[in-house]
Amino acid sequence: MKATNDKLNLLRQKLEADGVVKVMIMGLGSVGGYLLDYLVGLQDEKMEIVVVGRNLDKLIQDVNIVRTAAVIRGALRSKITVDGACDLDHIDSITKTIARYQPDIIVNSSRVYAGLKYGSISWHTLRAYGIWTPLSIRYARNIMEGCELAGSHAIVINTSYSDAVIPWLKSAGKLYPDFGSGNLNHLIPRIKFYVGEQCEIANLNDIDVTLAVSHFHDVVISKEGQAEGQKILLDVKYQGHNVEIEQSEIFKHCAIAMPVDQKRNMMNASSNFDIIYTILEAIRLKKKMKVHSPGVQGEIGGYPYIIDGENVDSYFDESIFSMSRMRQANRESIVLDGIENVINGNLVYTDVLVEKVKNAFGVILPKVVHFNEIDEVGHFLIEQIIMRNK
Repeated sequence: MKATNDKLNLLRQKLEADGVVKVMIMGLGSVGGYLLDYLVGLQDEKMEIVVVGRNLDKLIQDVNIVRTAAVIRGALRSKITVDGACDLDHIDSITKTIARYQPDIIVNSSRVYAGLKYGSISWHTLRAYGIWTPLSIRYARNIMEGCELAGSHAIVINTSYSDAVIPWLKSAGKLYPDFGSGNLNHLIPRIKFYVGEQCEIANLNDIDVTLAVSHFHDVVISKEGQAEGQKILLDVKYQGHNVEIEQSEIFKHCAIAMPVDQKRNMMNASSNFDIIYTILEAIRLKKKMKVHSPGVQGEIGGYPYIIDGENVDSYFDESIFSMSRMRQANRESIVLDGIENVINGNLVYTDVLVEKVKNAFGVILPKVVHFNEIDEVGHFLIEQIIMRNK
């Protein structure tokens, strides 16, 4: 499987040849459904959206509501293909699906335990999301193995807890997604809301935010308006000039009212859309554009990342913060999410998290999870924690 920049070059060749870009959405839950709607909204005749899963009847229903709404708006220009023969629990099924359609971009929007926000169990008891990493990695692992067996060169975007999932795959010597979506990206609009209001900036797109932080701080700042005593790597500019507002004031105003049901997944779907749109626009317009992505290039935590469409290149944005500073800040952040390390194919939980799990749920969480124990520990999390506390 090719490196990210090689995949970008293949995509550039297809765009320059006026070919049809195939985007495959794996799993059409709320994230996938919103993403489908946003992609259809581009009204791009040169885009085919392939929706795959294992429940054909549900897939057809969910696609039909998006198609119908799009026609009402006069927006249905992209072809939508539905395939109900892809079971993410079976690598052979994934491999055949990828080989059948040969997508240019794959979005993993699936969940092992669908319909449940894991954080609804873990935040008020553990104040840490990292416990769920073995569940979050399962389908990402299967999809990447399917990509390898199918000989796919698709750009892969992962949705579920990429801060630790993508680094875990990389540390185990496995193929890993090119980008993660969500998490730190959800915090940036909240920052822009407050800065725009304070500085009387009408167009929030003119505010340039550079942020390097893990999932934990997206959650704690969004929920509580504070950074747990840590100094966050945050830079805010308007028209090239620094915006001088104290971090604490910005974060205090990031705790805005939000729904707690699946409507929240509009954010993650938008993050996936942003990555896809930015890649295509950067290449088409031959310009540099920035995204924020967790787990990008297998790094722990979340980072600013540049897509250089002119030179068909991509790299970490070190224009504000050095890579060493961003790595250190992300490790300090993700420790608070219960992740001590990801190393040599092992996920290492913090002692604090292990103790919290024992006290909250009366079960013993293994300190270290080996890569070949993903399914075993995932089953443990479902049976011993989720099923007893949902």
